[in-house]
Amino acid sequence: MRSYKRADRVSELIHAEMVRILRDIKELNHGLLTVTKVKLTDDLQTCRIFYSIIGTQEDKESTDKVLKDNLKHIRFQLANSVDFRRTPTIEFKYDSSAEEAVRVFELLDRIKQEK
Repeated sequence: MRSYKRADRVSELIHAEMVRILRDIKELNHGLLTVTKVKLTDDLQTCRIFYSIIGTQEDKESTDKVLKDNLKHIRFQLANSVDFRRTPTIEFKYDSSAEEAVRVFELLDRIKQEK
């Protein structure tokens, strides 16, 4: 019996290719863009790509707009670089977990200083 799912292996492949594809988009030079996670449904039809940005709020908004405007191009590039029967539909989601972790550590430091 296999101890892994095919969707997990394919999502790792998509993660690596997505980093390469996004690096080549010139409009994404505002802030530092990081692909944090790729989740793929078990039927390999829908792919959620989670990303984070180190930069200003304006950088986050412009990156979100660029990703949505170039969605067809990004999917086309993925289809050309990886041999799938059917290329999954792509959804980009902003991952705020890094910001939340920083906020938690700041709160813990504040509590420690108050004691």
